[in-house]
Amino acid sequence: MSRLQYLLDNEEIDEIFSMRRKLQATDILDALKTLQKEGLKGASSSEIHARVGGSYATVGRLLDKLVQENALVRKGKARATRYFLAPIAQHITESVHAIDRASATVSPWWSAQARAVFDTLNRPLGVRHPVTYQRRFVDDYAPNESFLLPREMAETLAQEGRMAGQQPAGTYARKVLEQLLIDLSWSSSRLEGNTYSLLATEELFKSGAPPADLEGVMLLNHKRAIEFLVDAVPSYGLTDSVIRNLHALLMQDLLTDSVGLGAIRTKVVNISDTTYVPSQVPQLLEEMISLIIGKAQHIKNPVEAAFFLWVNLAYLQPFEDGNKRTSRLAANVPLMLYNCAPLSFLDVDPRDHAKAMLGIYELLDVTIAVELFAWTYRRSIAKYQVILESMGSPDAFRVRHREHLSEAVQRVVREGQPLQQAMSDLGVPEEEAGAFGDMLDAELNALTPYNCARYRIALGEVQAWMERGRPR
Repeated sequence: MSRLQYLLDNEEIDEIFSMRRKLQATDILDALKTLQKEGLKGASSSEIHARVGGSYATVGRLLDKLVQENALVRKGKARATRYFLAPIAQHITESVHAIDRASATVSPWWSAQARAVFDTLNRPLGVRHPVTYQRRFVDDYAPNESFLLPREMAETLAQEGRMAGQQPAGTYARKVLEQLLIDLSWSSSRLEGNTYSLLATEELFKSGAPPADLEGVMLLNHKRAIEFLVDAVPSYGLTDSVIRNLHALLMQDLLTDSVGLGAIRTKVVNISDTTYVPSQVPQLLEEMISLIIGKAQHIKNPVEAAFFLWVNLAYLQPFEDGNKRTSRLAANVPLMLYNCAPLSFLDVDPRDHAKAMLGIYELLDVTIAVELFAWTYRRSIAKYQVILESMGSPDAFRVRHREHLSEAVQRVVREGQPLQQAMSDLGVPEEEAGAFGDMLDAELNALTPYNCARYRIALGEVQAWMERGRPR
């Protein structure tokens, strides 16, 4: 048998037994980009192989091909050989991964450890062990001593995501609120099987019309739940009441019995495509949700706290339905409190999300969840930083009178007060009253149902005000 035939045969065997997709050149480039972000400028073939898996022969062949195509630069000899990304590599990976976000998603580059978990979870249900809720997953966790995320990763992500300067809690989320409402509502709903496109979601929010189907209800519920968080978190922080109200808003008109809104379930819950059977004991569910929230309150790193809430609320399944969507929005509470970029689960593939949950449900293994969380949170950070930069420097006058402006808009729209009357008792200095009036008038002219959340006004209130002819 020739050496070439031997390598091909072993490569085929590796792929058959591992059940993995065929390794591609872009996988090598993605792995090097990740290593570069982690501070490793060049990597050996062994380091690359540890990231991409497959056979050594396939990795070597792809490295040779990329060097020949000038996508990689090879330096050194023998064991000192290192591979570096060439400028063209950036273009190659961006071209390959360019997608229409409204119809497709991408995936992180999974580590060898994550792929091993995938392999375990891809086995038939009949050979996977039935399991139920294990409270030790929470009991054994000591805030600021234990970490579900790698500690260095949690600290790096917190630094990358934190808003510059001292700002009141919730400032970051409020600044990017209009985009966040669309991103998070659509992404979270899509993970539940919602078929609305991103454009259709935006049009639904702008129209102010009642939803025509349950998928529209799901999206509008997400929107109202996010608006609730932006208003409630700075005042109340992370509490049982906030989380339960969050669930109630998310599931309004989606549960057969409204008694279940925000209430610990007393009904049996079964999850499809898994051997995991959640606890069916209401007293345990009540105890554990309070314990989860209590421990999350004491976690100093907001990113670790976000991850802790996300995986633990989904794992516990405390509510009759809507547990995963509640966990995704709840993960934003610590981020809002510390003015970190919100987490909107941008571009997450529903299959990846499902496997991340299954890894916890069946194995108490967070490997897939960690890699998916870090990947999607970095995408959120990048997007919302760009949005903040696009806003330019804040108007000092507007910032100083932000609360006055919000209250005045509420008086005009909600209470029907004339503009001058709405301004009269706000405490605006007399010398600034003229400029404030001009600013208020401009805001009222621009006010619509799809941008009213920043003033804590309900969509229906703005719609009714507009139908009355915008009386001022």
